[in-house]
Amino acid sequence: MADPSSYRPAPGSIPDSPGVYRFSDASGRVIYVGKAKNLRARLSSYFQDLVNLHPRTQSMVTTAAKVDWTVVANEVESLQLEYSWIKEYDPRFNVKYRDDKSYPWLAISMNEEYPRVMVGRGPKKKGVRYFGPYSHAWAIRETVDLLLRVFPMRSCSKGVFNRHRQIGRPCLLGYIGKCAAPCTGQVSQEEHLKIVEDFSAFLSGQTATYVRRLEKEMKAAAAELEYERAAKIRDDLGALEKALAKNAVVLGDGTDTDVVALSEDPLEVAVQIFYVRGGRIRGQRGWIADKADGTATTADLVERFIQQMYAGESTDTIPREILVPTLPEDLDALTDWLSGLRGSRVAIRVPQRGDKKDLMATVERNALQTLTMHKTKRASDLTTRNLALEEIQAALDLPEAPLRMECYDVSNLQGTEVVASMVVFEDGLPRKSEYRRFVIRGVEGQNDVASIAEVLTRRFKRLLDERAATPEGEDPTANLIDPETGRAKKFVYAPGLVVVDGGPPQVAAARQAMDELGLGDIPVCGLAKRLEEVWLPDDEDPVIFSRTSEGLYLLQRLRDEAHRFAITHHRNRRSKSMVESVLDEVPGLGEVRRKTLLRHFGSLRKLRQASVDEVAELPGFGRRTAESVVLAVNSAATKADTSRAPSVNTATGEILDDDVTPAGVTDGDLATADRPDGD
Repeated sequence: MADPSSYRPAPGSIPDSPGVYRFSDASGRVIYVGKAKNLRARLSSYFQDLVNLHPRTQSMVTTAAKVDWTVVANEVESLQLEYSWIKEYDPRFNVKYRDDKSYPWLAISMNEEYPRVMVGRGPKKKGVRYFGPYSHAWAIRETVDLLLRVFPMRSCSKGVFNRHRQIGRPCLLGYIGKCAAPCTGQVSQEEHLKIVEDFSAFLSGQTATYVRRLEKEMKAAAAELEYERAAKIRDDLGALEKALAKNAVVLGDGTDTDVVALSEDPLEVAVQIFYVRGGRIRGQRGWIADKADGTATTADLVERFIQQMYAGESTDTIPREILVPTLPEDLDALTDWLSGLRGSRVAIRVPQRGDKKDLMATVERNALQTLTMHKTKRASDLTTRNLALEEIQAALDLPEAPLRMECYDVSNLQGTEVVASMVVFEDGLPRKSEYRRFVIRGVEGQNDVASIAEVLTRRFKRLLDERAATPEGEDPTANLIDPETGRAKKFVYAPGLVVVDGGPPQVAAARQAMDELGLGDIPVCGLAKRLEEVWLPDDEDPVIFSRTSEGLYLLQRLRDEAHRFAITHHRNRRSKSMVESVLDEVPGLGEVRRKTLLRHFGSLRKLRQASVDEVAELPGFGRRTAESVVLAVNSAATKADTSRAPSVNTATGEILDDDVTPAGVTDGDLATADRPDGD
């Protein structure tokens, strides 16, 4: 435990200007980021007598070993810099709002030639227009099904669309009137885009205008004795009324607003937000956060939530009005920042009476219910993770609980395309931003023991190089942040435990590699998959965990994540090498165009499915070159089919294609990884 007086800035050295400050621990990791109108007054409050500080603030200042700051011109700039640093460093003592579940979106792919409506989850993508999020996917699908009768836009996947474009016949939705069938040319691109814009406008809340327009068209059709057309419009109006009935009017003035409410206790806070567009609730979303900073008030929590919620959002996502339970302290700066993002004035208000106050009460009840439900699960999760770390510490006789664990795994196919992975768990949870990938260069053939030694040597040599780069007498943590980008350098933190996949040979190789680097104080163990035994260096017998042990379960999760990451890296490299070997036979195809094919199609299977026209559309490709590529790929496939039997997964009996790992690949068949960085 550090003494805050040991790193307290000298009197008079802290400016009294607005700025952003950050506390770092002894390893140089940023643990807290904050902003202040007056840096001198704010930072001085952290260095008072510890008994006067909140317990969580005490924990933060005694964990820290350094504090530094950046002066900015105004409070709006401090908001922007604070958000950037929190996003960059993910400090453990800052409040971080995380979704309490995955919410479905309704999305329209405006980046396609014929935009498509779809329901999905996950992060937003560029060029896609989003509505929601909503509570239940089934409710959105019902609404979309009703609206497609009135707005018959495309809703099929790219594969279905291209197939029906080729055969020249629409799908079932086209025949029953729920798609205008742009795939067969029944409507032009401009006509389909007009349908899409009407659909988007209706979802955005412009319902009354469209309903009135349809009513006029129905009356006009009836007056002209076009009864069939009038009847169709009448049915369309009925479908719209059903869709509108699913979203009751909550604000009679048709306001566009986001309503934010909080429910908190001394340790956690739950946030709920209702998206109201055109006076109707169009979506709902919830977050849960630890109150790592015990001094944070409700106003602070509201401010930090708004920062994280709207940073990086598009102009049409930010409403004209945001209703909150308490006004943020830096209201003017926050309002100016939001107005700059939207391009027009944004108001932040506390509802005082009427429908808006009633709606705020409803959102608050939702927040309270979310916090109550989460606390039931959260208590079990926290207890389990702490128990797992304590069990590992006790079983392996570690000096302290391994808050940071790194696991290494090697993957290859009969000694070719040998790769390795490094995954990191912190506080029992994956830290995917720290994942790394390696290509084994110094080992010939299939030799997992030597490969483990090479990977650990490269990883920890980087750690030593970063430490050695710090001049003697200077702060040893000063060289851990890249001065040009402000980001943490790779491989700069030492783990509390190194885990390798395998038994005594792999563990011995790992221990020897680290001893040769002078890092014998970092604990090493291995997890053998066959019997789930944990091996320590120089021990004749393994450490046996109980099968119900939370510590063993955490080590298994760590090992399985390393498997997943390694096998995905291996599969990607193998797929690219297969494509490159086939493309070598195409005359006149240089490296630039080979890379273009790899970047666009990604795998040999997808390239085989491509038509000559699809290849010819790529930059730098003509019709003749595209024909040569397709001919070479199909010829290679024919030779492969006649010369060898298909690959079969011996565990399941599944026949594997080129994008699936064959049975000969070590370490199993695992899913796609999240982190592309590597060495």
